Amino acid sequence: MKRTKAGSISHNVIRRMPRYLRRLDELSESGIERISSKELGEQLGLTPSQIRQDFSCFGEFGQQGYGYNVRALREQIAGILGMDRGFQAILIGVGNIGHALMDNFCFSDWGFHLAAAFDIKPNLIGREFQDVKIYAMEELSEYIHSHRVDVAVLAVPKEAAIPVTQLLTENGIDAIWNFTNVELTGPGSPTIVENIHFSDSLLTLSYFVAERRDENEAKAAKAEK
Repeated sequence: MKRTKAGSISHNVIRRMPRYLRRLDELSESGIERISSKELGEQLGLTPSQIRQDFSCFGEFGQQGYGYNVRALREQIAGILGMDRGFQAILIGVGNIGHALMDNFCFSDWGFHLAAAFDIKPNLIGREFQDVKIYAMEELSEYIHSHRVDVAVLAVPKEAAIPVTQLLTENGIDAIWNFTNVELTGPGSPTIVENIHFSDSLLTLSYFVAERRDENEAKAAKAEK
């Protein structure tokens, strides 16, 4: 597996890699051992040339006339995505979203260990949930300096997003998975932030639903003439 210089791969390519990973997991679970770029493209709505171009950014994975070994390709992509690095994560905010992540999202399946959580609510502090201890926010700085922390998962209320982000960056955390619905960084910021906006996904769906409805209404109107 070929590691490439940061910034040399387009974000569009990087964002397609998890799609490949999920599909390869499904293929492996179905007992499929190899697949061609044509077949993989048909399943993902991509062209074979696009798939080959994406993979060529990281090395040569397939064999002409054979295609790709599903398990081997899956492992190569997992390595590209850093799933073999054993990243350590902490969760800030154990409200509705934070609690749901702890309860329903298996960080370890994706190469992360959720090591600790932090909140301001007295009734949560000191408790353990899914084997993750919840600490007071006052303990955050000390925890970061005494433990390895690669990523902070931010699930605090909107009004707390900026000050908590400042606290994290002041203590050396430069990678944030952000569920606050607040844009945290500006141009040139060294902090790596992946913003999760549920509304963006829903509104994208809304666009396509509206487009489909308009098409159907136009067809119905044309048929009535």
